[in-house]
Amino acid sequence: MRSGSLKAVDVVEAHLARIAAREGEIHAFNLVLADEARARAAAVDAAVAAGNDPGPLAGVPIALKDNMCTRGIPTTCSSKILAGWKPPYDATVVSKLAAAGAVTIGKTNLDEFAMGSSTENSAFGPTRNPHDLSRVPGGSSGGSAAAVAAGFASVGLGSDTGGSIRQPAALCGVVGVKPTYGYVSRYGLIAFASSLDQIGPFTTTVYDSALLLDVIGGHDPMDSTSIPVPHPSLVQVLDRGVEGVRVGRITDLPAGADPDVLERLEAAFDALREAGATIVDVQVPAFAYALTAYYLIAPAEASSNLARFDGVRYGLRVDSNDTNAMYSATRAAGFGDEVKRRIMLGTYALSAGYYTTPTTGER
Repeated sequence: MRSGSLKAVDVVEAHLARIAAREGEIHAFNLVLADEARARAAAVDAAVAAGNDPGPLAGVPIALKDNMCTRGIPTTCSSKILAGWKPPYDATVVSKLAAAGAVTIGKTNLDEFAMGSSTENSAFGPTRNPHDLSRVPGGSSGGSAAAVAAGFASVGLGSDTGGSIRQPAALCGVVGVKPTYGYVSRYGLIAFASSLDQIGPFTTTVYDSALLLDVIGGHDPMDSTSIPVPHPSLVQVLDRGVEGVRVGRITDLPAGADPDVLERLEAAFDALREAGATIVDVQVPAFAYALTAYYLIAPAEASSNLARFDGVRYGLRVDSNDTNAMYSATRAAGFGDEVKRRIMLGTYALSAGYYTTPTTGER
């Protein structure tokens, strides 16, 4: 497309045709932006024809998880509580993708507010795995993973708090990366757990993930947690290989991992070893507490972050006799069961009256 030998409008039409053929059975999207994608593709073709640089992702159709703000386009987090809300600004990653020439083809389904691992906890219904419709695509970014796996989009973006990119990428057979925290701006990502959330790519090749991260990564003054140093180009170092690299192999993983997963993990270590890496066995005793820590930190932060959805400023509002009753009615109607469970767990964890002293057990 950058050379003009392939038209962006033709590429978009081919992807829209795939969506039309299978979206009804997969439900990867909450919203397909067909008209907007066609207009954007035409602009890319016009830029190429004029001899201008259309950007490194010129005409590439991309699927965005529906928790990333898109100016003037509904952003729902797959929740009823954001019904009718259209953000007045773009997330930083959305702006960077537009500057790189990418074409947003739709907003994808997710577990409500990214709380889940199967994309079944959506107010708009579940997403199916495109390889086997009887199976889940993983979550919470299952819509983006399914969209890429089904060929609805060349690449996709998801968010990962506790596995929400890595797990659906594995279940859908695509490449998924959770970048180092702070590598990609969170500005415009609707928060679940602010100290854990990170945006990352879904692609069909490692190269494409590196290219996409080169586009969306880097410091952003709008995000106070953004790493304030220039980020390296991942594409430029892909051919370095792993000769001499030391890779840790955790030997004290908690029991219960699926034997097939462990077998695949060992196969990956064997491949790294054969390519010249040194595999070093390590023990991480604290690893056993990781899930417990996650289920305290994430719900606690979610409880705080989701307090803003109260029927006053945006989204759903259920009128009632007084303000407090309106808050309760709105949140009861707007949030799904999984979100309510996590809010309650997080509120409990943050309640000073329920803290215990480690040494005495006193409250």
